[in-house]
Amino acid sequence: MTAPQPAPQPAPRPVSRPIPVVLAGARGHGRWHLENIRRLQEAGLVRLAGVCELTPLTEDELEGGPGGELPEQSADFGALLESTGAGIAVVCTPIPTHTDLALAAAERGVHILLEKPPAPSYAEFRRMADGVAAAGAACQIGFQSLGSHAVPAIRELVAEGAIGRVTGIGGAGAWVRAEDYFRRAPWAGRRRMDGVDVVDGALTNPLAHAVATALALGGSTRAEDVTGIETELLRANDIESDDTSCVRITTAQGRPVTVAATLCAERSGEPYVLVHGTSGRITFWYKQDRVLVQRAGHGPEELHFDRTDLLENLVAHLTTGAPLLVPPDATGAFMKVVEAIRRAPDPAPLPDGAWHRVPGENRRVVPGVDRLVEAAADTLSLYSELGAPWAPPAQRSAQHPPKEVNTR
Repeated sequence: MTAPQPAPQPAPRPVSRPIPVVLAGARGHGRWHLENIRRLQEAGLVRLAGVCELTPLTEDELEGGPGGELPEQSADFGALLESTGAGIAVVCTPIPTHTDLALAAAERGVHILLEKPPAPSYAEFRRMADGVAAAGAACQIGFQSLGSHAVPAIRELVAEGAIGRVTGIGGAGAWVRAEDYFRRAPWAGRRRMDGVDVVDGALTNPLAHAVATALALGGSTRAEDVTGIETELLRANDIESDDTSCVRITTAQGRPVTVAATLCAERSGEPYVLVHGTSGRITFWYKQDRVLVQRAGHGPEELHFDRTDLLENLVAHLTTGAPLLVPPDATGAFMKVVEAIRRAPDPAPLPDGAWHRVPGENRRVVPGVDRLVEAAADTLSLYSELGAPWAPPAQRSAQHPPKEVNTR
């Protein structure tokens, strides 16, 4: 397996540091971006010039910049970009707004760090990616796991034949989320809102990194690398979107990619991606930048890696010409998965007996799902093929007979 060739990237306009940055969406996950911008501001790489929020941040939330200077605030994103002379916009807003805000920035000559998922549909993704490219703006998609130095290291190990011929890639994410998680914003847990696609779900949003990272390690990042997608979307919570899901992606290289996820785990675990080979396997816990190599004739080897921050990489792209780590076209395959989930039937509710509430924790648990998630990544199987009692029989594939797994 060889690493996919990076897509041609537009030559950035000359930019000097510190680059003025506007952050759109500074609450929720946006707080992480706010802290990261402050970190890079202290390093002299950027300057927080503006914050776009419907409700302005307080002085305590902002904390000021050098000399106590506070950034400009406005609910009008376009006006804020113009008044601040922004060079970069960090967009961390509801999923359906991503395309329009990215295009608004690009049309003003502002480069973009766009939070994942980049769009709620493949059509919106193409509108965004093509519009940004036509405007000559640089765009980085916020899959932070793809900034891990483990990704090229694993690709190199695979290319050297460390685990033999790659037979498939698995991904697993078992997380715990309270019911309040699905009420954190009007769009949370929704597939559509006011007639507009949202496609919030376990595989498209909170555990989207598992899908994108599995595709990247499999060398299948562009839209044309995906030739088929099977989905099983289910929910224990009273929501529209899926909270317990799996997907199997057929790639042009012939290596299946299967990712299973749940937000109803018995215990929260570290998500990981598993590269299967004919003579070994490589496990990558992508939030920890930790890798375990297991291969024939060798003892297990654990490796730890650094990672490059994606905003810092965007700054380097604009100032030194460094290649972008996650340009839009490098997420085309992921967006094909989002599109398949968008077009799939609405997630099936699990029967009442398949889940229970945890007393005092306001969350729903699907007993045995933790082991099913692991088994899916280990065997590249869907839930229905593993004998999950709550997987609809209609989803069982004739090409992949059920593989019974003990979930007790």
